Amino acid sequence: MLLTIIGMIGGYLLSERKDRGTEATSPTTDAAPSYTPSAPPSLLPTDGLCPQQTQDFAVHSQIPGPLSQVVRRRTTAGTVIWICQNEAGQLFYHANKGGESATWIEGKTALFLRDVVHEPDGSYEGTASDGSIFNLNDDRLLITPLSGKPRVQDLAPE
Repeated sequence: MLLTIIGMIGGYLLSERKDRGTEATSPTTDAAPSYTPSAPPSLLPTDGLCPQQTQDFAVHSQIPGPLSQVVRRRTTAGTVIWICQNEAGQLFYHANKGGESATWIEGKTALFLRDVVHEPDGSYEGTASDGSIFNLNDDRLLITPLSGKPRVQDLAPE
């Protein structure tokens, strides 16, 4: 429960920061940030599409889609995380507290990260606009803020 509250506060703070010009915005906002992808990596195997909320956020953010699901994990705190890939091979992190059926509010209950990297150890790593690093592997989600103590959320069996 404490990790969920910490995560919600962290998500809110991430949305408030405008570092590096990658502000998280709600799909209802009129001005959509543009997205310029980096060099395309190799495509990973996928299993269907990522949730509709992810597709909608990608369209709003001018990210070429559709976004396909590479990985889906649930933490013991109830947050569900998707690693998604577009047809160009770019990876994205999208998480929501409570999963797909819960309320999605970008920057409060949901967090979308661009330019996620598939690390050699098999984990997926992305950096939020405030510099916090999110690293997901098969056992845990590690959140390392730019300043402060790293937090670990264990993954629940699916």
